Amino acid sequence: MDAEKLIPLADIATTLESGGIDPILAPLYPGRDIGEARRRYGALVQSFADAFGDGGAALFSTPGRTEIGGNHTDHQHGCVLAGSVDMDIIAVVRPIADKLVRLRSDGYPETVVHLDSLAPNPAEFNQSSALVRGIAAQYTERGYPVSGLEIAMTSSVLKGSGLSSSAAFEVMLGTIMNHLFAGAVLTPVEVCTIGRYAENCYFGKPCGLMDQLACCVGGVQFIDFRDIDNPFIKKLSGDFRAHGLALCIIDSGADHADLTDEYSPIPREMGMMASHFGKQVLREVDKAAFVREIPVIRREAGDRAVIRALHFFGDNERTVREAEAVETGDIGRFLQFVNESGRSSHMYLQNVYPLGSSVHQDVGLALALCDELLGGRGGFRIHGGGFAGTVQAFVPLDMLDGFKSGIEAVFGGGRCHVVSIREAGSVRLK
Repeated sequence: MDAEKLIPLADIATTLESGGIDPILAPLYPGRDIGEARRRYGALVQSFADAFGDGGAALFSTPGRTEIGGNHTDHQHGCVLAGSVDMDIIAVVRPIADKLVRLRSDGYPETVVHLDSLAPNPAEFNQSSALVRGIAAQYTERGYPVSGLEIAMTSSVLKGSGLSSSAAFEVMLGTIMNHLFAGAVLTPVEVCTIGRYAENCYFGKPCGLMDQLACCVGGVQFIDFRDIDNPFIKKLSGDFRAHGLALCIIDSGADHADLTDEYSPIPREMGMMASHFGKQVLREVDKAAFVREIPVIRREAGDRAVIRALHFFGDNERTVREAEAVETGDIGRFLQFVNESGRSSHMYLQNVYPLGSSVHQDVGLALALCDELLGGRGGFRIHGGGFAGTVQAFVPLDMLDGFKSGIEAVFGGGRCHVVSIREAGSVRLK
């Protein structure tokens, strides 16, 4: 990127202080204090200057995401309903000539990545440096002149909150390189595909594409993964407050560590069901044919695999109807589907409790509290992968204060996060 296309840090700081950037910030943080957002960006600009010196830079924001419908449907090439939220990663960035990335993120040691070698390094698995290297490698392979970067970053996307802090980080890196090295020509799907590749092949974690897309595109999105490499994406209106609802993400405080043995059987068992019919994923299997074969399949793979497959068929169909309800503004029907999805995850998918857990059932308790506190109003469901982590609730605004205090009386202060859908995805601000 040419130096003249960067904005002097002093000019960015002055524009922030004067409120000149407020019209850009307001849509990113609906319902939040713009003065607080302005100060947050100003502090990051100062941190960047302290770390890397004065000069030109660019300003970016990438949101976290929430899964609204379709629990464990994406890896079977199904449909999901997801949305970008008003918690985000923000970054001040400067390209440099050296093949070196220096990344400073609040609360973490500085990450330094030498880009002379772009091959995967097993020693970097599960480290942010692996994502930097993998994304740089993909841009280089596509013919874009990747040099070095100086980055200062801070995040309000709570780690382990189910809002996909890791996907937001990948999308942020991809958006930065798209703007600074590729002339912003890559589509959101291409940026997300690069992030998924880096996570799979460099970070060492298998993942789909849903989290990255939900962070990149903005708004509420209906995503159909029938063609996994070219998903169909439709943006919908996501102003739930206009319908009298607050969107809450409840952190149960459950430990996320060592849950691979809980997560991995879900796609494996669904894959076994598909392979019985000579297919790769359940999206390719006819539900009626599957039901007819249950007496045979249960002997081959066991009952849990059958029940989990039934969850996929139900939640995949449900997500299509849920998206229609959002699009038409039928909020009562939407909430019906939210609750049905939650019951299906609990009863069929069985991703609420880790196997054998009888004393600590944090997510199950959070769901039970939602049921008690909402008293038949609103909607609630397991959020994301399950087994630990978070619950999603749509709470009538007239119940919000009592609901929040009731949840936090059990799980502790700051565990019920009220978020809003933001229409902008991953963007360059300046």
